[in-house]
Amino acid sequence: FSLVLSLGATKDMGKMLGGDEEKDPDAAKKEEERQEALRQQEEERKAKYAKMEAEREVMRQGIRDKYGIKKKEEKEAEAQAAMEANAEGSLTRPKKAIPPGCGDEEEEEEESILDTVIKYLPGPLQDMFKK
Repeated sequence: FSLVLSLGATKDMGKMLGGDEEKDPDAAKKEEERQEALRQQEEERKAKYAKMEAEREVMRQGIRDKYGIKKKEEKEAEAQAAMEANAEGSLTRPKKAIPPGCGDEEEEEEESILDTVIKYLPGPLQDMFKK
């Protein structure tokens, strides 16, 4: 009796250690069907998420239209078009307006220079320029 148990035990242990296993003749076919089922599930999942994302994009576009918001790509495209339009006619940067008071300073400098020259003139000539 113990001999039968030990033979049965060694046979099971041999299977566990990677020994002789009974080969299933349909194993390759079953594995192929399983792989095909997995591919099909993956395709269905991708289709489902693509549909959901399309519905979300429709909703997002409705919100953008309602509030006048533009997509990032649209903003960049408009900025690029504006840059090209500005650069079209001119090769240099736009000229800045002259700040107020610049012309006044030049006249003041001329007066102070004239006053300095008058100081060094003889007395009768100083009287002529002061009148």
